[in-house]
Amino acid sequence: MTAMSDTLALLTADVPGTGGKIKMHDTDFVVEEIPLYQAGGNGSHTYAFIEKRGIGTREAIDRIARALDVPGRHVGSAGLKDVHAVTRQWISIEHVGPERLTKLDLPNVKILEVTRHTNKLKPGHLAGNRFVVRLRRLTTRVDEAARTAEQVLSILAQKGLPNYFGPQRFGNRDNNHLLGRTVIRDDAQRFVDLFLGSPQEEIDSPATLQARTLYDEGHYQEALSAWPGQQQEQCRALRALVKSQGDKRRAYYAVDKHLKGFFVSAYQAEVFNRVLAARMPEIDTLLLGDMAYKHVNGASFQVEDPAVEQPRCDRFEISPTGPLFGQRTKRLTGPAGDIENPILEIEELGEGQFRQMKRLGARGGRRPLRVQPKNTHAAPGEDESGPYLELTFELPPGSYATTLVTEITKNRPAD
Repeated sequence: MTAMSDTLALLTADVPGTGGKIKMHDTDFVVEEIPLYQAGGNGSHTYAFIEKRGIGTREAIDRIARALDVPGRHVGSAGLKDVHAVTRQWISIEHVGPERLTKLDLPNVKILEVTRHTNKLKPGHLAGNRFVVRLRRLTTRVDEAARTAEQVLSILAQKGLPNYFGPQRFGNRDNNHLLGRTVIRDDAQRFVDLFLGSPQEEIDSPATLQARTLYDEGHYQEALSAWPGQQQEQCRALRALVKSQGDKRRAYYAVDKHLKGFFVSAYQAEVFNRVLAARMPEIDTLLLGDMAYKHVNGASFQVEDPAVEQPRCDRFEISPTGPLFGQRTKRLTGPAGDIENPILEIEELGEGQFRQMKRLGARGGRRPLRVQPKNTHAAPGEDESGPYLELTFELPPGSYATTLVTEITKNRPAD
């Protein structure tokens, strides 16, 4: 089962799509963090507002840390941003003066503003993200596409954007969730076979394709020699496999614990997506037995009388939730449970699997089935590369711009 299959329901399926492509140029996708709080101007942490192009957040942080000769762990950030985009976000660096940052001259990274604050930036310290996305190669005239987009954005602002996890969570090979399932079950052989084998000609680079093919053929030393060196975790697993003369459990243990935790979070995301798809299109309707999410503070409560709570849902104060499956996931009852619980029961997870998830930081919880796009707008435009449709909108943390774009284009998620 693929994580972002073509069968995931759209909320606006009855509105024609505009078609179109995103990220044809880095400047076609601009995202700017909306900070959770403003820096106070004093403190031991320097805050820098950076702009990066064509590299990920971790790479930008590594370049800044190397240039300042400080450990990477001293640099904090609120979120990770796209590689193929222009992104602006705040980072924090401890015990480094603002003047040192303003003097930096780094490729693909600009320091736009510096200040000070009393604490380190940590993941989640943001109120949301502001996007400007340009769609090119539309299948309709750009003025018609703008009208269609405005219609879709109006529906999403009222009923909510389905809070699907986007394809980024599942990786280029669309199997991060499958790797997570093997980690939860402590299935070392299946994990290593997926992690190092199963070549896909349409996805893998020539070098990676050769290495994965060699692994499947049992030529582990040759696979290690062929594997691109920048894929460090695969190389580490293969070295352990060669050293242990084919012991896949040894190779499994060689893979970084945090990476395994990420795979488990992708598994949770895939289960959530299936539950959300099962609740479509009534994601703005509370059912008896739901756990409702309070958008003001992230707290949840059980719905005992849907008729009483529905007006709050209509005002977008609360929303129904889906599971981030784990030990702490509150199970639903009543009609809401009748939809969700069969999907969870298929997974056949027991206490042993839940303990394994907990060890990797995946304790479980709930996530709203919808979020509300804000400050939305669609407008036609044209530049030296031709006509485009420009979308502007804001989303809360953890939501995916690609999900909103898919509602407008009606493209397959893989596109």
